[in-house]
Amino acid sequence: MENSTPTLSDGMAVRYGYWCECWTEDLTEQWGPALLASFDAKSAPQADRWVAVALRTISSALDADASDEAWEWLYEGRIETRRALLRAEPCTVSVTHAKTRITWTVRPVLFLPLAHRQAAELPACAYDFKHRPPD
Repeated sequence: MENSTPTLSDGMAVRYGYWCECWTEDLTEQWGPALLASFDAKSAPQADRWVAVALRTISSALDADASDEAWEWLYEGRIETRRALLRAEPCTVSVTHAKTRITWTVRPVLFLPLAHRQAAELPACAYDFKHRPPD
């Protein structure tokens, strides 16, 4: 990622970072991929650490082959993942446990600032949203 901070035409700064997701997929195709978690990392080390913590956390619950896949990445693949992220390349880490594939994806992104809403007129569609009471 570049060191200079880009700005929008109104002078608001955008920031470089990484969008991280964890997906599961049933390999028997009984259900499609499901997003389990997402995370906005500020740096390559923070992004690959998110994946590493998740893999370490679940490794003892995985079958032997999936646990081996996890630890192989933790010991061998993690450094290459970090290097790729520092080159602003997207990365994927997957393990297959029984009939479920768990995949972590990390992509370099630019995070845009949210629009300042103080004293601003919202578009008409903003008032179409109806609050739903909790179940």
